[in-house]
Formats: sequence, structure tokens, C-alpha cells
Amino acid sequence: MFYRSDPWLHVITGCMSSGKTDELLRLLRRAEIARRRVLLVRPDIDVRTPPEFAESRSHARFPSTLVPRSDPGMILALARERDADLVGIEEAEFFEPGIVDTVQTLRATGRHVIATGLNLDFAGRPFNSMPMLMALADEVTTLTAICVVCGDTATRTQRLVNGQPAASDDPLIVVGGFERAAVETYEARCIRHHEVGAPRGA
Repeated sequence: MFYRSDPWLHVITGCMSSGKTDELLRLLRRAEIARRRVLLVRPDIDVRTPPEFAESRSHARFPSTLVPRSDPGMILALARERDADLVGIEEAEFFEPGIVDTVQTLRATGRHVIATGLNLDFAGRPFNSMPMLMALADEVTTLTAICVVCGDTATRTQRLVNGQPAASDDPLIVVGGFERAAVETYEARCIRHHEVGAPRGA
């Protein structure tokens, strides 16, 4: 029997290093204490941790399942298979646009959803389906970080390629990017210190 009191969508967003995963895992642990049946999924592009758990920068962990980023509909199948009444979606910005319909269907079938994701990409543009998810959400939590340059409030994600700002026409999503720390790194920056390189095609 699913928990049926007006299924809600809570979106947790912000820049890199703002604590999105920590907040998601805190809410999922609370849900387990409340005896909710919790399912946490991540896109298969997220290879920062082993497939069987999500881990925050503070080393908090929670069991998770990898889902092909091109097939967000699999989340619904997993929720039905495991009889979940609360579904956590980590890194929602990496899923194909079908993630929006999947979230709406999860809610229509009586399930609550908590989704995390970057609201802006490395160039400061709205990131994939996150604006739509935020618009549909019953609650949006926007987190900030600390700028690594000046220590002010950070709201942007800086991508560096070989130590230089990524170009505006660089690929939005780099498969395996999390494993390429020697080539590609990410930092939290304030608006003043956020930089985007000139197009490589210019």
C-alpha cells in the first residue's frame, strides 16, 4: 500500500560542493525511520562511487541503484518492483528529458520524489531538465557553497580543463568526466570569479 497523502516533489539544487547529496541522504534516512520504503537511483554516468551506494563528500552513504541516463523510465519499473513509496533521484540533471515524465508518473502512482541536481551547468546556463523539475516541485531547496577563490558565497560550478576555464562550446556532459581528475576538475565559485573560456570553434 503506497503512502497516499498528496505525493510531493522536493528538488534539492545548487552548485558543486553545496551539500546536495548530504541533504538528500539525511532526508532518506529520516524517511526510513518513518518506515517509508525508499529507493535511491543514480544515472550510470555517476562513477564517483561504487554502483551499490551513493556517497557524499562528508562520506555519508546510502544504498543506491544505477540507471542508464538514457532510460529514466527504468526508475518507475524499479519503484514498482521494490514497492517503493519514496524515490530519491541523485544527479537528475544528467538524465535524458524523459526524467520529467518519469517523476510525474511516480507522483501520479502515489510516490513521493526527492531529486537533486545542479541548477546551472559549467557555463552558467540552466541545466537540462532541472528548470522544469524545479517549476513542478512542491518544495525547492537551493544550497550554496564557498568560493574557492575568495571565500564568498558560491552559486556557480567552475569547470577547469588542464587548469584553464572550460570553453563555452565544450561538451555539456563528459562521459567518465568524474574519473578524469588530472585533466578536468570542478570548483565552487562566486559569480565574480566564475569564468567561461572563449569558444574553441571561434
